[in-house]
Amino acid sequence: MQRVYGVVGWKNMGKTTLVERLVATFAARGFTVSTIKHAHHQVDVDHEGKDSWRHRAAGAGEVLVASSSRWALMHELRGATPPSLAELLARLSPCDLVLVEGYKRDGHAKVEAALRQGREGLIAAHDDTVKAVAAGYETGPLDRARFDLNDVEAIADFIAAEVGLG
Repeated sequence: MQRVYGVVGWKNMGKTTLVERLVATFAARGFTVSTIKHAHHQVDVDHEGKDSWRHRAAGAGEVLVASSSRWALMHELRGATPPSLAELLARLSPCDLVLVEGYKRDGHAKVEAALRQGREGLIAAHDDTVKAVAAGYETGPLDRARFDLNDVEAIADFIAAEVGLG
C-alpha cells in the first residue's frame, strides 16, 4: 500500500513551492518520495523536432526516452479518457511517500496551501479530505490543523504522522 498525501489550493497559492519544500524535507530525512502533478493545460516534456517528438508525431502511442541519467515515458492519449489518480499511482515505482499536487476532487487526504486570502475562500471550508491548512495569512479559527505556510518541518511532521511514516 502506498502512502499518499495531497497538496491542493487555488491557482498561485503556493502549492508547487510547498510540494518542492516537502520533497526536500522528506528526502533529507532519508525517505524516498515521488510526486504526481495534475496540469489543467496541455503538458509536454518533449520539443518539436527532437527524435522522440518525431516518433510521437508519426503516431507512436508510447515513447520511452532513456539516457545514463534518467528515463521518461510519454503516453499519448489521442482522445482517450485520461487515467485516474489510482491508475497513475499504480505506475509509480515503490517509494516511502507520494505527494500529489492537485487532484483536489479525489478522496485522498490533503493539506491546502493558501499563500494569501483569496476571493474563493478556503477549499477546506467545504472539503473534509483537506486535513490541514498551510496559510501565509491569519485564517481565523479552523476545525482542522493549521500551519504557517513556511513551517515546512511542522507540515512534514503532520503528514508523516497522518500516513504512518516513522
